Amino acid sequence: MVTPRIRHRQLKGCTEVKSFTHHWTCLFPQHGAGRKHDRHIALEPWQHALVDRYAWAFIRGCIHSDGCRVTNWTTKSVAGERKRYEYARYFFSNRSDDIRGLFTYALDLVGAEWRILERNGAPFNVSIARKASVALMDAHVGPKY
Repeated sequence: MVTPRIRHRQLKGCTEVKSFTHHWTCLFPQHGAGRKHDRHIALEPWQHALVDRYAWAFIRGCIHSDGCRVTNWTTKSVAGERKRYEYARYFFSNRSDDIRGLFTYALDLVGAEWRILERNGAPFNVSIARKASVALMDAHVGPKY
């Protein structure tokens, strides 16, 4: 077997790694033809062990690829006067039930509370909005670059 070529370069906040080989599908069987949300996505045992061990790194990667941190707002009545109330929250969006399941599995590992929000009647977003869970995410996820 030919050893794949590997290139890397340091960028702000990450190291970009590129490799060229036709054998990546042997290591990452999740990759395949068709849309991710139309096919089964499951981790191999060695991948699952890595998520168990490095749950925050997995969560950070998910948020940085398909998620965001936003400031939501609403109004509520305080002493008869309408006041604006703002709060931070994280979203992770993916149509794949399997991928959302892997993300929420990792959130459970670290003790972050979450809930699923629907889009057009179908599950789509994972929302992390509880103050303690947002603080936990802020401490471990960091800004997107």
